[in-house]
Amino acid sequence: MRIGFLGYGNMASAIATGLVKNKVVDPKDIYASARNYEKLEKNTAKLGINPTKSSNELVDKSDLIVIGVKPDQVKDVAGYIKNDLEEKIIVSIAAGVFYDEYEEVLKNGAHHISTIPNIPISTGKGVMVCENKHSLSEEQLEEFKNIFGQIALLEFVDTKKVPIAGTIAGCGPAFASMFIEALGDAGVKYGLTREQSYNLAAKMVEGSGGLYLESKKHPAEIKDSVCSPGGTTIRGVCELERAGFSGAVISAIDAIEG
Repeated sequence: MRIGFLGYGNMASAIATGLVKNKVVDPKDIYASARNYEKLEKNTAKLGINPTKSSNELVDKSDLIVIGVKPDQVKDVAGYIKNDLEEKIIVSIAAGVFYDEYEEVLKNGAHHISTIPNIPISTGKGVMVCENKHSLSEEQLEEFKNIFGQIALLEFVDTKKVPIAGTIAGCGPAFASMFIEALGDAGVKYGLTREQSYNLAAKMVEGSGGLYLESKKHPAEIKDSVCSPGGTTIRGVCELERAGFSGAVISAIDAIEG
């Protein structure tokens, strides 16, 4: 499967990095195009993937096209090459551009699915929110899952729920990073080095997420398993709640969605 990135910004680059570093796709089978070819050459050289000089060249050399241009550019960019996309698998990562809009832009019979990935996909531990409504065949959907499922949790949701799912998965890394930084500051306050503090906090966040995904225990149950009666952890939990921790997280989502 040869993969082409139509637009090579931060998210497209993150996906390409995940595919290459996790040995899902050989770099020689990945292509990218962007407006600034000189910049594209430098960015693609980091992974050893192939820069192309035009969208037509990209489409010609690729079996699966990742549309990674800005949302307001989708209509013009995809519309320009729509005649060449009929036999391709089209994966959109343009936020807010869903099935119905692509049906208007592309030719009848085009095979497309809209997604919202997050930056940790570069590590092979990302999330890709996928719109349930798509036009991939069963075989194409399996190919899509086989490729991207190796570097991300694929969560299929109804169209109306894609934005909130994308917000939690896409904005969440910023919130989690703030939490890691805060724990790091606390560690430094009590004598740990900055690197030690960040390593401990980051691995704890990774492990806690993995524990939920593996066990499917309710987060409260996992929390309670750490909180001994009269112990230190429950004191910290109570202080976080006194400061409005849960409410602040929900308010942050409200601010984004509102």
